[in-house]
Amino acid sequence: MVMSSEKTSSQRVASAASFDLKAYLAERQPMVESFLDLSLPHQYPETIYGSMRYSLLAGGKRLRPILCIAACELLGGSIANAMPTACALEMFHTMSLIHDDLPAMDNDDVRRGKPTNHKVYGDAIAILAGDGLLAYAFEYVVSKTQDVAIDRILEVIRILGRAMGDLVLGQVVDLESEGNPDISMETLTYIHNHKTSALLEASVLSGGILGGASEGDRARLLTYSKNIGLAFQIIDDILDITATSEELGKSAGKDLTSEKATYPKLWGIEESRRQANELVSEAKAAIVSYGDRALPLMAIADYITARKN
Repeated sequence: MVMSSEKTSSQRVASAASFDLKAYLAERQPMVESFLDLSLPHQYPETIYGSMRYSLLAGGKRLRPILCIAACELLGGSIANAMPTACALEMFHTMSLIHDDLPAMDNDDVRRGKPTNHKVYGDAIAILAGDGLLAYAFEYVVSKTQDVAIDRILEVIRILGRAMGDLVLGQVVDLESEGNPDISMETLTYIHNHKTSALLEASVLSGGILGGASEGDRARLLTYSKNIGLAFQIIDDILDITATSEELGKSAGKDLTSEKATYPKLWGIEESRRQANELVSEAKAAIVSYGDRALPLMAIADYITARKN
């Protein structure tokens, strides 16, 4: 029986490798884009809504909304159940990018191949645009989510709020660590478990909760999301060294310039890749028991280590 079970697990992993992620994303990304456009129409005052829309609709992989929808569908929920939260997650992510790019933070001029928000609208409007997206995201989840029990919506709000708090904690430690050559692995992992992983975890967990996740489901989704979140950051660190600004759609080499601690700096590039691949393997193992319903999430996990930007 053990041999049979292992064979089934191997077959499922092989199915994930053959899953057509490109086609899946080609269907889901335009769908998310459409809802994001509708979620934030032009209003008065035009300056602030223009600023928010400029960054929210600037493109990108839309990984967080798609993870939310995939996790919801994994557990029997629908795209409609998840879409308001999916859009809110992209609002949160966009807020973090706008604020990250400010002169007081990373001082970046380019994001997603375009001038950063503060370069177009000025620092003050960029700060307010981020604040506006943060506030509106919570309202959007509550006002637009349909056919989901109120206790699930409240739990989603709690998870999203916690993720935003974690993001702040990670950013603070990141800023305090710049220029320090003796950052420990524990501190580096703390930064990225909060700054990067928290929102990816919230994306997966909130989707699962909207789909009716049990405690067991939540534990498996948490293992999956923690692992892909850390793998995502490791690959980000590698790409900052190996990719060009054109490939990244943002300034390459910023970590080196800012004297930030990174995984390649502590481990080297090859060991960093190995660690990322191991994390992805553990992530996939956590959800393999869901069978074909897990294929999108498993394929996304593989994509994290294969991506070029």
